[in-house]
Amino acid sequence: MRRVLLAAAAAILVSTSIGFAQHAPAAGRYKVLKRANVGGEGGWDYIYADVADRRLFIPRGASPAIPAAAGRAAAPAAGNRIMVYDLDTLAPVGEIPDTGGQGVAVCPSGNAFASSHPQLSMFNPKTLKLIKRIDVPEGFRSDGIYCDPSDDRTYVYSHPTKNALVINGADGTVVGTIDLGGTPEESVADGKGTLYVVMQQESNIAVVDEKAMKTVKHYDFAAKGGRCNGLALDPKNGVLFVACAADSMTPAEGRPSQPTMIVMSAKDGKILKTFPLPGGSDGAHFNPATMEAFATLGNGHLAIVKETSPTTFEMEQDLETMNGARTIALDTKTGHVFTMAQKYEAEPARPSAAPAGAERRYRRPPAVPGSFTILMIGK
Repeated sequence: MRRVLLAAAAAILVSTSIGFAQHAPAAGRYKVLKRANVGGEGGWDYIYADVADRRLFIPRGASPAIPAAAGRAAAPAAGNRIMVYDLDTLAPVGEIPDTGGQGVAVCPSGNAFASSHPQLSMFNPKTLKLIKRIDVPEGFRSDGIYCDPSDDRTYVYSHPTKNALVINGADGTVVGTIDLGGTPEESVADGKGTLYVVMQQESNIAVVDEKAMKTVKHYDFAAKGGRCNGLALDPKNGVLFVACAADSMTPAEGRPSQPTMIVMSAKDGKILKTFPLPGGSDGAHFNPATMEAFATLGNGHLAIVKETSPTTFEMEQDLETMNGARTIALDTKTGHVFTMAQKYEAEPARPSAAPAGAERRYRRPPAVPGSFTILMIGK
């Protein structure tokens, strides 16, 4: 997932929020039910809800010791690990050391996998004990991860190699790889043998035949959106929701791009609707019980799209969450949505200009120790 922000972000937040306000009410049924300041240092990416065993998994990166400062306690050094919380109370349950990575997936066979580095991790999600490490092909860099309950296989994605590594959920053996023809981010399966994977840079959906382990076609939407990370599916009606950080046009100097959500048919890739978003998305989910799609946005918003029929959709709510809360998990039992973020020190001055055609970038300022927070959202 993206770890670099555009220097024009401030302008983007202003312009997209203004445009978005015309389409979605700020007030609505959803609200932040709980903010659990769980602390813990180190980078993070995906969040995963294990609905059956009522646990929430968050991989965290290593962090050096942080000395005490005025009004701030010292923080000890931390290694790569997976932090585990109670899905109902958000109380800490434990952690799995020497794992970390980008994301976690739990399979029906009862095993869990993490897209750790340099090897994948296989562990028991109940006992939180590491089972084994799984080697990856040369050049493979694990990122997104997804277990399809219909085939009990875990699909792990790599940007550099543009493919998926397929793992048997029962024993952790490597089944093979799938050439995706692009830069993979989130994925979702229809339960009938088809896997959909959003391509971040290429602005399309790779449609994968899981049995043949082959990409059979791509659904292109480059004319509508770019830098797309979030993907959700209504499996009953065959509707895909693609959450993107930009529109189709390269932003001119002073004109920020407009993040979008693209609604398209999973059957043929036909675009059914597009919505402006108030910020760039890094994750999406669909709740079949409420017929709503959710997209978490890095600027502290949650966009909620209502599917009123298989061909009609409306932007239902724009909920403020917490700045940086960009990835998402859904508890299908309670309907609760989870995301997380942390606070940062004052931002440094950003460059006022960049060479023609160059993207202006900056690094995030240091995180405020102990500020990592999990948000529970519901009605």
